[in-house]
Amino acid sequence: MRSNRAAAVGAVTMSLALAVSACGGGSSTDGGSNDSPKTLTYWASNQGASVEVDKKVLQPELDKFEKQTGIKVELEVVPWSDLLNRILTATTSGQGPDVLNIGNTWSASLQATGALLPWDAKNFDKIGGKDRFVDSAIGSTGAEGQDPAAVPLYSMSYALYYNKKMFADAGISEPPATWSELIADGEKLSKDGKWGLSIEGSNPSENIHHAVVFAKQHGADFFTADGKPDFTSDGAVEGVKQFVDLMAKDKIVAPGNAEYAQNQSVSDFAKGKTAMLLWQSASSNLTTQGMSEDDFGVAPVPVQSGTPGTGESVNSMVMGINMAVFKNTDNVDGATEFVKFMTSDAEQKILNTAYSSIPPVKTAQTDTAFNTTANAVLKETLAKSAVAAPQVADESQFETAVGTAIKELFADSAAGRAVTTESVKAALEKAQQQMPTK
Repeated sequence: MRSNRAAAVGAVTMSLALAVSACGGGSSTDGGSNDSPKTLTYWASNQGASVEVDKKVLQPELDKFEKQTGIKVELEVVPWSDLLNRILTATTSGQGPDVLNIGNTWSASLQATGALLPWDAKNFDKIGGKDRFVDSAIGSTGAEGQDPAAVPLYSMSYALYYNKKMFADAGISEPPATWSELIADGEKLSKDGKWGLSIEGSNPSENIHHAVVFAKQHGADFFTADGKPDFTSDGAVEGVKQFVDLMAKDKIVAPGNAEYAQNQSVSDFAKGKTAMLLWQSASSNLTTQGMSEDDFGVAPVPVQSGTPGTGESVNSMVMGINMAVFKNTDNVDGATEFVKFMTSDAEQKILNTAYSSIPPVKTAQTDTAFNTTANAVLKETLAKSAVAAPQVADESQFETAVGTAIKELFADSAAGRAVTTESVKAALEKAQQQMPTK
C-alpha cells in the first residue's frame, strides 16, 4: 500500500478527520507491564451478515480468552467500508488497536508502512511455528523475501452460489462451468422481475477481486514482474470489460446493482431476487439471512473454457483474513498470546465454522466440520486454482484506483452509456495515473 510512511500520509488525507474516533492509541495495560498486560483492543473485520452477528460470534471467545489469561479484550467490529481508512489513519498517527484483522490482500501494503509487528521466526515460535499454516495462506501475508506482516486467521475463496429451485424452474440441470454457460443460464433466469446474477458494482474491493481473476483468465496481470503497474494491457482491458459486460452487454445483472455496496448482492440472492451469486465463503451469511443449506448449491467460479486449474484457468483470488499486531502496542506479549489463542486448533474450528471459511491451520482444516460439499469446493479452489493478490507495496492503492474505475464503468452501464473497449482502457489508464511514481 505504501512504499514509505510519507506516502501513507498522502494516501489518507481524506480520512484524517477520523483519527480521534478511529484510534485506540495502543491500549493501556491498566497499570500492568509489558510482561503482564491486562487489556487489549481488537479491531475485527465484519465477517458475518452484520456487525451484530460478529459480536455474537466473537464475544464468547474473547470472554474465554480472558478467563484463561486474565487479559480483557475490548472488541470493535469495523465494517469493510471503513476498515482500510481506519487502519491507514492508525498507521500514520501511531495510534491504533493492539491487534487487528486485515484483508490478506492488504498485507504487503500495510507491511510497507512499517507499523505492523513483523512475524519473524521468533514470533512465530511463540504461536506454535510458521509451519502450522498452509502455504497458500502464508503466501498472502506480505512481500516475498520479508518476514510476514500478519498471521492467517480465516481462509476463503470465491465460489458460484446458485438457487436450486430457480434453476429447476428454468430447466437448468447443473451449474455453469464456463462464462458462456453462465450468460446463457443468466438469460433464462432474468425474467419476471428477477435476475440471473447479482454483483456489487459500488464496492471497489469486490470489483478488484473479480478484475484480477478475469484478467488472469485472459493471461494478464496488473503488475509487471518488477512491481510496476500495467493496467492497460490487452488482457487486463478484456478481463475488466468482460466483467462489466455482465451488466452492460449480457444484461443478466440488474442496472441497480451498480449502486450496491457490501452484502447487498448477498441479500438479494438470499431473498430469491437473483439466481446466482459470486461470493467468498457465503454459506453462513446466507443461512443467517434465512436460506436453508438445501436451498442453494455451490460450484466453482466459471472459467473461459475447460475446468479450473493452474495458470490461466484460475477462478479466485486467495482470499482471507490475517491477524496483525501494531508494532507500538504496549502489550506485545499479551497481543502475541491473543494471536496464539485465535489461531489455536480449537478456536480455528469454532471461528471458521461460524463463518463458513476454511482454517489456514493445517491440523484444524482436517476436522470433519470442514468436509461439507460447500467447503470441498472452497478447499479445491484454494489448493488448485486460486491466485494470490499482487504482493506489492502499492496494492491497496491499486484496489482503490482500479476498483473505483470499475465502479464508474458500472455506473456508465446503469445510466445507458456505452461501455466499450476504448472506454474501459481509458478508465484503466486514468487509474494507473493515480498510482505513486517511484
